[in-house]
Parts: sequence; structure tokens; C-alpha cells
Amino acid sequence: MSSKLQQVGLVVTGLIAGVLVSLNFSASAGKDAATSALPIEELRSFADVYNAIKQGYVEPVDDKKLITHAISGMLANLDPHSAYLDADSFKDLQVSTQGEFGGLGIEVGMEDGFVKVVAPIEDTPAHKAGLKPGDLIIKIDDTPVKGISLNDAVKKMRGKPKTQIRLTIVRKGEMKPFEVTLTREKIKVQSVKSKLLEGGYGYLRVTQFQEETAPDVVRHLEKLAKADQEAKGTGIKGLVLDLRNDPGGLLNGAVGVSAAFLPPQTLVTSTDGRTEDAKRRYLASPDDYQRGHKDDFMKNLPAYARTTPMVVLVNAGSASASEIVAGALQDHKRAVVMGTQTFGKGSVQTVLPLSNNAAIKLTTARYFTPSGRSIQAKGITPDIIVEESANGGSRERIREADLERHLGNDKEKAAEPAAPKPQTKSDKKGKPDDAEESPHAPMEFASPKDYQLGQAVNLLKAWQIIKR
Repeated sequence: MSSKLQQVGLVVTGLIAGVLVSLNFSASAGKDAATSALPIEELRSFADVYNAIKQGYVEPVDDKKLITHAISGMLANLDPHSAYLDADSFKDLQVSTQGEFGGLGIEVGMEDGFVKVVAPIEDTPAHKAGLKPGDLIIKIDDTPVKGISLNDAVKKMRGKPKTQIRLTIVRKGEMKPFEVTLTREKIKVQSVKSKLLEGGYGYLRVTQFQEETAPDVVRHLEKLAKADQEAKGTGIKGLVLDLRNDPGGLLNGAVGVSAAFLPPQTLVTSTDGRTEDAKRRYLASPDDYQRGHKDDFMKNLPAYARTTPMVVLVNAGSASASEIVAGALQDHKRAVVMGTQTFGKGSVQTVLPLSNNAAIKLTTARYFTPSGRSIQAKGITPDIIVEESANGGSRERIREADLERHLGNDKEKAAEPAAPKPQTKSDKKGKPDDAEESPHAPMEFASPKDYQLGQAVNLLKAWQIIKR
């Protein structure tokens, strides 16, 4: 028995050493990095468990499956954003950053063993079905979610386009679970939208940060200027950048969008981690935002983009790259940030490919605003707090600080999860004062009922009056 355990221990030790080498971890990467001396006693315990499963589990278990689960468990227990990506998941991640992928269009995490909605992506099946941040998915078709991994749950939600899936949802404030039937689609996310508002004010919405987001922002800014000319306007008087419910995306996309509104070479964000390549400063410079483009797309940027009065709209669904942009524009006093506290994801994930076409997504650094603020588990505090409705109500939303095993803020005490808001008063018919026509209807941004946008435009109009 002991000889078998020793053999397994040697195999496991060799496996881990091989993984460390394949990921280019150096024994001298940091003074506190103990990669030069593997923890033999702990590895022996691992070998004991491994051998016990192989010898005594009720059914035979494949070696590959056991090792994969061990790797997945190591990463999943670090923080909510580190993960093992099998070949299919890795491929999906690569495709999603290009703006086209299959599925429901939903950003999810894990909470108390259930799948928790972080944010539905705009104009996707999940958004059209009215899923909201904070919703708990307790069943996928007839399969209970409790007890299965997040990766397995995500796989079950994927499928061929035009096929249907039934989700059972628990929502805070609802008396009982309800079912939603969605039709899977090949999702093409339009990451940038714009429209010219009445009075010559521009509206620019970024739904997700992808490879083409920054060039698209420049194109839409040009489009707004052209629309104003066609309307015989006198130029764009003010601009609203809408980052609400934007779950983030590529870091270089966030740097590029920030660069569209800031002077060249301005500091946008910095990162700090244990390795040297995790310590970086990102500037409004082609070197930091131009990835994949031969020409600098900023040469087509309209002049008004860096001078016109500006308001950035955010909410608890604004995360990661959205917070980088909001924080940069706020710190440089380029824009007034309006809305509600953001999500608070201030960590950087590095995707490290493995030799078997899989990869790991590992949290390697925290990022900071230009003034040195850490956003992790805290978020961006708006300059002007404006709730989602005129009576001061906002939907109850999940934030980074609510997630299990979330990474702490190394500069400030992490913000406590928001206290539950009191129930909205009802009229005689039992309908909340600010209720939507359907309790599961998605929020429609830039509609006549968009109270926060209305307040942003009012602020821009007030600036125009002051300038006269």
C-alpha cells in the first residue's frame, strides 16, 4: 500500500512540476513564491486521496477526469474569476472576444451552489427574456443546478442555435420560482450603439469590450457628428457615455475607449501583481490600445470627443473594463460619473494555454485608476448618485463583494454588500408604484422611460446655460 502511494506521489509531484514549467512559472519569480520547493507532505495527502478514489470509489474513475477535477478545484477555490477552461470552454472564450458566440448571452457566477446571473448581455436571448443581475438559476431544463460545477452548468446552457432551454429562476422579491423558456442563438454582440438626442446631445452606449470596440467608438463618434450636421446643428453640445450593465471584456478595449476622450499619453490604468509582467502602466497610446490594427484608428477621431462636456452612466452591472473607463475619466476630471455604485471587479485575469488545447484563467493582478484607487470589491462611486427611477428605486443587484471567495481590496476595506432595500409601496391594485409593464421585462436603455439618461441630459443642458 505504501509503495503504491509513493508511486502515485512521484507521479503527482512530476505532474505539478510539469504544469509549473509549462506555464513558465520561475522559481525566482518572487521572494514569496515557493515553486522551487514543492510541498511534499501536502502532495502525499493528495496522493492518499487520489489512491483511495482509484481503489475504493463505487465506480471506476478515469485518471484524466480525476486530474482535471483536481486542477479545476484548485482554481475555483482561489477566487470567483480564476477557472480551468477545457478545450471547448477555451475555444468559446476566444470566439466571444471577437463578438460572436453561441448560447444565451449571459454572464454568470456561482453562489451557494446555484448559478447566479451577473449580467445579461444586451440584445441576447437572456436579455430579451428579462433575466436580471442577481437572479439565481436553480434548474436547467429538468436538471437541478445544486451540486454541479459552474463549467458543467454553462455547458448545459450552451447548444445548437434555434434549440430551446428552460431555466427555473429564483428572484429576490418574487414569492416563488418561475420558469423562463429561451431559444439559443448564435450571438453577435453589437458592442457599440449611438443616437443623436434632441437638442444636439450625443448618446454612446458600450455593451461589452471586444476587439473592435475602440475602433467602433471612433466610428460612432464620427456618425454622431455627421447626424448633427444633417440636422443643421451647431456641433455636439454634450455626450453621454452609457456603461450600464456592461460586464467588461478586453483591457486594451477599455484603454482604447478611454483614449478617445483623453489627451494622448494620458495614464488610463495601472496593474500590480507578484510577477514583473503584472506590473504595468497603460497609457492613451497606440502601443497600449492598437492590438491587431495596423493603422491608428484614432486619426479619424472627431475633435469634439476630447472637449465636449461629458457624463458617464454606470450601475452595479458596470464591471471590470467599464470601471477602468469610468475611473480614468473621473480621475482626470474629463467626465462626471452618474448613476449607482459599480460592480467592483478590479482584478486582471491572464489566460494561460496548456498543452492539451485547454487553458487556465488565473487572476494575476489588481488594476488601479490613474490616482491609485483600487476598485476591487469596492467599485466606482459616482460623482452624482442617481437611482434607476424617479422615486429613488433601483433593482437589487449582486456585486463583487457579494461573491464567495472574492479577492480583497489591498488598499481599502472592501465595501460591505448593500443592505436590502425596503419593498416599494403598492397602490390599491397591488402594483408597485414604479413597476414595469411586465415583472420580467428587460430594462430598455435610452427609452423615454430611462430616468438616469434623462438626468444626464439635464446636467449637460445646465452646463450649456452656465457657459452662456
